[in-house]
Amino acid sequence: MNGQIKRRAVVTGGTRGIGRAIVKELASRSCCGVLFSDVVFAYNSCEECAEEIEREIGNPLTKVYSMKADATSFEEAEQTLAYAAEKLGGIDILVNNVGITKDNLLLRMSEEEFDAVINVNLKSVFNYTKAALKYMIPQRFGRIINISSIVGVIGNPGQSNYSASKAGIIGFTKSIAKEVASRGITVNAIAPGFIETDMTKKLNEKQREALLSNIPLKRMGQPEDIAKVVSFLCSDSADYMTGQVIAVDGGLGM
Repeated sequence: MNGQIKRRAVVTGGTRGIGRAIVKELASRSCCGVLFSDVVFAYNSCEECAEEIEREIGNPLTKVYSMKADATSFEEAEQTLAYAAEKLGGIDILVNNVGITKDNLLLRMSEEEFDAVINVNLKSVFNYTKAALKYMIPQRFGRIINISSIVGVIGNPGQSNYSASKAGIIGFTKSIAKEVASRGITVNAIAPGFIETDMTKKLNEKQREALLSNIPLKRMGQPEDIAKVVSFLCSDSADYMTGQVIAVDGGLGM
């Protein structure tokens, strides 16, 4: 695909942390010859946050729209993709980023805590990927990037639900990459380590110190560290990459 063609992206969970950084990166950076992307981002709760992002990130070169949707609903995923296709004229990029945590030791974990994390983190990837392929397959081009986690690779005590959901994303990524490679669509995953977001702000000082002691670079990552890798995977420089899991974790998973 011509690198000078402006691309059209959908990002889930786009109002906070990593998602917000991804929306900003795609909408404001020209990477590897690709013009700024037009973006539709989905969110579930904070309408004021969505409106703020539209005002902050939208610019004369880029269209940025928000769409309120429940990521666990396939019907609402289809509606989001239809809205994006109408507003942007098509869909080239999908970033499955939405995610939640409900941490607990397994013996204390409720069925609701397990199901909620699986539904939001994993089923949403099924919902949006299936809906997006309807647009990508006929044009024989697409870039799908799934945000997994390093704990989906190495596990983490108290996060059996979260780790399972993120490991599931990795298996899903590799399977779909094989299914759609012949259609010019690449599917890759990013496995962030511990990133400075609302989730990690909940850690107390003792937890933070213990965490940093296991990270060779001795610091947490920033949302922009993930967004830059997303931008690369969307670019023509990543044309020959599919089914990969890229750890951006400061060396935590080594």
